[in-house]
Amino acid sequence: MRVATSLLALFLLAVPLGMAQGAEQQPLQDTYVAPLADPVLEARAKALQRELRCVVCQGQSVDESNAPLAADMRRLIREQIQSGKSDDEVKEFFVARYGTFVLMNPPVDSDTYFLWFGPLVLLIVGGVVIGMTIMRARKRLSTEPASDDS
Repeated sequence: MRVATSLLALFLLAVPLGMAQGAEQQPLQDTYVAPLADPVLEARAKALQRELRCVVCQGQSVDESNAPLAADMRRLIREQIQSGKSDDEVKEFFVARYGTFVLMNPPVDSDTYFLWFGPLVLLIVGGVVIGMTIMRARKRLSTEPASDDS
């Protein structure tokens, strides 16, 4: 029994150590993107990075994200700006690839109605439900006879 416990303890210690060694051997993916030489073009690239959503993180812009895919998106933005494309053309490229979800401020159209109006509808429905609950409670209290607990 003592030998089995010792072997189990040794195994439990060896597994994390082996996993840590495997993690050290894997190369880290570089998320650094070299800035453009022209400061005006770099400013355009930064502005576009803030307008596009990281499709991996979903809550962050491409500018904020450290995900490898966001780094690839930053590189693509710079490549397209260097090739002379306008901001709208760069956005259209990413929308064609990932859909309107990639835009931090998607346009109001049939695909995004729920994004724009869903919170308002939920707020109204919640207000109606709370109002009806309060009205029922008041009606119930006014129709119930008073009890004598003397």
